[in-house]
Amino acid sequence: MTISPVDCKYWICKVNLMIDKEIILIQFGEKLKKARILKGLSQEALALSLGFDRTYISLLERGKRSPSLIAINKIAKFLKVEASSLI
Repeated sequence: MTISPVDCKYWICKVNLMIDKEIILIQFGEKLKKARILKGLSQEALALSLGFDRTYISLLERGKRSPSLIAINKIAKFLKVEASSLI
């Protein structure tokens, strides 16, 4: 079985999009962690204040979960930062 150039381009694009998504999630997590630490909060304190589970905050900070726009907005408001500064 051979792969056509069209199929190859499709998979290259798909892989590039997956890599972009991972980079975005990792960057979000790093910015979230920095903002949380600057406010002197533990993951647990932040999670409790927002009504989230501590493991959710941990997953976000490690780039393992993709937050919803609602979650980003809620986090930003609580940390008193612009949502755009987290993305």
